[in-house]
Amino acid sequence: MKKPDKKSFLESSVKALSDIYDEIFSAEVIRSSELDSVDTVMVMVDIINGFIYEGALCDRSIEGIIEPAAELLEKCCEKGIDVIAFADCHCESSEEFSAFPEHCIEGSSESEVVDRLASAGGYRLIRKNSVNGFHAEGFQQYLSEHPEKTRFIVCGDCTDICVLNFCLSVKTWLNENNIKNEVIVMVDISDTYGAPGHDKELMNAAAFKIMKTCGIKLAGGIVYDG
Repeated sequence: MKKPDKKSFLESSVKALSDIYDEIFSAEVIRSSELDSVDTVMVMVDIINGFIYEGALCDRSIEGIIEPAAELLEKCCEKGIDVIAFADCHCESSEEFSAFPEHCIEGSSESEVVDRLASAGGYRLIRKNSVNGFHAEGFQQYLSEHPEKTRFIVCGDCTDICVLNFCLSVKTWLNENNIKNEVIVMVDISDTYGAPGHDKELMNAAAFKIMKTCGIKLAGGIVYDG
């Protein structure tokens, strides 16, 4: 891209960010009565100790997604809806460590699903060696076994990394194969970390906007009505 004038860039960005904010936080809620066990699967992305409670990439502020994720998990199990839980799980020589600090080593507590969700159970655990669970062998097997699954309800962390990568991949794969589909990301049950050079609110907003632009639906919450 051509380098813009910095002052003009910052001024125009204020309006753009205001519009994105309104788009994200006016997203409609979905209703549990609309969820069908035949075509729907809930996907929880990396709601694990290593991104919330411990390790080089943890951020305790993400903890707020745990309880609503547990509530949705329990409702899905009650309705007979499949639930997948991705968990980062790396060997010590993982190629991903060329881009990220060492984290979620296989066999460590970092790579385990948080206790609240683990105690609720009812999900299919899929361990992954990259930011994108779509490529994990366990998920590819699930796709091949369940061609009827065309609605994906997605939540987790981090919004701008693992959630974004998975949602874009599953959406584009379904589109490529001309499969009518709906990929929904739960705004209120997805979050990212804050760190120097990684503004939490900005990165959340950018990720949600990118996903919506690519045809992924944003849901502001869920009403449990059946």
